[in-house]
Amino acid sequence: MALAGAVALGCAALEQLGIQALRFESADDRGTELRLLDPSPGRPLGGAALRLWAHVENPNGFGLRLTEVAGDLSIADAGALDVEFPLGLPLVAFQDTVIPLDVAIGFDDLPSLARIARAAIGGDRLDYRLDGTFAVEAGRYGQPRFGPWTLLEGEIRVR
Repeated sequence: MALAGAVALGCAALEQLGIQALRFESADDRGTELRLLDPSPGRPLGGAALRLWAHVENPNGFGLRLTEVAGDLSIADAGALDVEFPLGLPLVAFQDTVIPLDVAIGFDDLPSLARIARAAIGGDRLDYRLDGTFAVEAGRYGQPRFGPWTLLEGEIRVR
């Protein structure tokens, strides 16, 4: 609770300086995809490739660059996987864009992924949630980091 208060105060201070946090939501029209991967030398037990699509909106009256998204990805309550997406995405003032966030997961990285794969093959619904932070380069405002928040949540489709 104290962390949430500190984050709220930090974001309020940034807004007073004139910078608003980017807005994230799942790009439902693109669909989140999970593909099963065969075993390989780097993934001896096999794994999965997950593509999340994020709709990102810049509510500021100036352009900035989204430099990083990092956090914990939870899939079907199977535990969290640390993820980091180094980006360099320029965002125009008052504009939005849709970006892919790709995650490769080895079955040895997340043992419960095998349960997720069985559920997916069986046609079960797989929900996901990405809780995390993001950083931007904002010119004279520096390089602020926002969060932690729930950035994305939705349902995974299997291919």
